[in-house]
Parts: sequence; C-alpha cells; structure tokens
Amino acid sequence: MKFVCIIPARYSSTRFPGKPLAVLGGKLVVQRVYEQVNSVLNDVYVATDDQRIFDAVIRFGGKAIMTSPNHKSGTDRINEAVNKLDDTFDVVVNVQGDEPFIHTSQIKTICQCFDDKDTSIATLGRLFTAKDSLADLENPNSPKLICDNKGFAMYFSRSVIPFVRGVDKVYWLNNFNYLKHIGLYAYRTQTLSEITKLPQSSLEIAESLEQLRWLQNGYKIKVGITNAETIGIDTPQDLAQAEDFLSHHHNE
Repeated sequence: MKFVCIIPARYSSTRFPGKPLAVLGGKLVVQRVYEQVNSVLNDVYVATDDQRIFDAVIRFGGKAIMTSPNHKSGTDRINEAVNKLDDTFDVVVNVQGDEPFIHTSQIKTICQCFDDKDTSIATLGRLFTAKDSLADLENPNSPKLICDNKGFAMYFSRSVIPFVRGVDKVYWLNNFNYLKHIGLYAYRTQTLSEITKLPQSSLEIAESLEQLRWLQNGYKIKVGITNAETIGIDTPQDLAQAEDFLSHHHNE
C-alpha cells in the first residue's frame, strides 16, 4: 500500500499564534514533526494556509502545499492537499503540526491498522497506567475511548468512559483498562473524500470531537495501541514543558 502523510499547520491560533514556527530545542516545532514522520514515510507534506509556514518548510528541506484559509477543520485541509498531489495514494496519514514528539512506532502502528481490510479510518489509543492520576483521567482536554472486541472504536468522550458502578472513582484506574485517545489519524483516500462531505453531527457538536461525526455516520475506526506518550503544544506554557520533556525523555 502507498502511504502519504499530510501535516496540517495553521499560523492563526487563539492560544498560541505561530506555534508551528516556535523554536523547540533549536528546531521549529513543525520541522520536528516533519522529520519524525519522514524517518518512517517517504511522502510527507505540510499543508498550510500561511506563506510564512510554507517558506519555512521549504527552507529546512521539506515539502509544503498551500491550501485555502477557509477550511473549518484539518481534515478538510488534508483532503485539499491530497487532491493537489500529482501522485495517488491508498492511505493518508494525518499528523498534527503541533505534535513534535510523535514517535516513529506510533506512525508504524497506525499504518499497520490497514493490514485489516475492514479498516477505513484508523487512530491510536494509549492505556492509562499507574503513573496517571485521577485528574489525568478526568481531564476533558484528554478524550477517552472505548473499543469493541475487534479493536474498533465504539465511542470517544471528554467524560470518563465507562463509569465503574459500585467503586469509588479514586479506584477506577485500578478497576478498568482506560484508553486515552492519541489524536493521530489515517484514512483510506476514498474515505477521506467521503467524510469531508458530511455535515456536523449532534454528537460531534456536543463533545466537540470531529471523529464522532464519522462514527455517527457508520464509519468504522480501527484503534491501534501505543505505549508511547506524546505532548501536544497548544500554549506557550506547553512549549516550556516540551523543552523540559525534550531534554529528559525524547529519543532523536
């Protein structure tokens, strides 16, 4: 199968304008994302609506595609970028431009999900461990997911799912293998084209999670399991934490 990775990267951000061009450990954030993915996949592009990001990617030797500034989601931006490519691909991998610690193992895992012919969309989950706290589990900015017995997603939520009845919630992590959603996606090219035409769904609007639109419309999402943790960068404070993480944990 032929895989291509598209990295959507916007300059405008309410909490951290210009974050793809922020410097982390001597490199741009978007450059770190690009290099991690490019170590696994040959075809990697940054999709952006900003000339500054486009120029920066070209300067560090990457490939970039200019896209419309009017897209409502990264998925729409990725679909436009794929349609602008001269080549055709079976699967499109979506890695966010603010995930500089994406692991090569995670990229390989999500690609392997397509060994299953029933997989049209794939994403990743990580088991909560003893190192995680109840606050981590309850954090609404860290969506949880549950899977069926064949490894396909049943639901994603900002709430804790499932509720463990009859057990004090301080012990929930000891009583169920909770899954944290890791926001890495891949789609068969035809599926990507289809889902960008779907209107917002009621569950998506309620939880503000785009993947619920796909589930609510009957698409199956295969979930690969990863043990690797990543740190997304949403604020300048996150960047400071990422510098510390880089110096102590990250494998180049």
